[in-house]
Amino acid sequence: MATIKFIVKRILISIPVIVGVILIIFLLLNVVPGDPVTLMMKEHIKPELIEQMKEQMGLNDPVMVRFAKYMKNAIMGDFGVSYKLNRNVTSLILTAFPHTVRLSVFAALIAWIIGIPAGIVSAVKQNSFTDRFFMSFSLMGVSMPVFWAALMLQYIFAFKLKWIPVSGYETWKHLLMPAVVLGWSSAGTIARLTRSSLLEIMKNDFVRTARAKGLKENAVVVGHALKNAMLPVVTMMAIQVASLLSGAVITESVFGIPGIGRLAVNAIQTRDMPLLQGTVVFTTIIIIAGNLVADILYSVIDPRIRVE
Repeated sequence: MATIKFIVKRILISIPVIVGVILIIFLLLNVVPGDPVTLMMKEHIKPELIEQMKEQMGLNDPVMVRFAKYMKNAIMGDFGVSYKLNRNVTSLILTAFPHTVRLSVFAALIAWIIGIPAGIVSAVKQNSFTDRFFMSFSLMGVSMPVFWAALMLQYIFAFKLKWIPVSGYETWKHLLMPAVVLGWSSAGTIARLTRSSLLEIMKNDFVRTARAKGLKENAVVVGHALKNAMLPVVTMMAIQVASLLSGAVITESVFGIPGIGRLAVNAIQTRDMPLLQGTVVFTTIIIIAGNLVADILYSVIDPRIRVE
């Protein structure tokens, strides 16, 4: 019962946050210089026709009136029509989203498979060569710009070694490099957080008691310390998945993946405001949902949060 109340409370808190974010995005994008009708119809069209189109599209209405209409349609899942492509924005997003999901899941798996074991080993072998190696590698992943890592991998594995295609989205080979680029950065964060959290937990009295009972170190780490140390790690993992699903803009652009990130970049380049607004709102909802999932997982692992 406490879990259900906690989940309902978190959902209710998320609703005004989503509305507030949509309002801010709407206001910011509506003050961007440029006339969308002129962009659609080109500058040589008569001013009278441009004004007529503005009236038909409701662009002459006050900002708050347009926001109310946008919110009403957005609640129904309608983000408008793309100025450039003349297609429903929701349809475009739903078409691109599966590509982003596929890339994000692959990248998240790489991050978790590498990051969590590396963090555990580094904590157990603190200040050893193994610890320094893993932490240096993770620091490199966190610090290196995504576009630079992408270009370096393309140069080494595509141009020089010719093991993997340089870009595209036809087979799993095309997905490998962008997933590694995204996963490397996330793995570095997970590894460092796992190490610091586990080291902190291993200082507690219950860990010393477990060792005093004669348990092997592996049993102490896995059976007693790791579960408690994973609380902040699980939160970070959920947030990272939400961030990845919101669209890896640079990675999708560099590797030619037709996902949410690339859709947003194309909208910026063509000044397609309904499409840009739709992608930003959609990604915002994904990130808020990811934080909600993180809170729920946190409460499941640590019941004290539900009680509080």
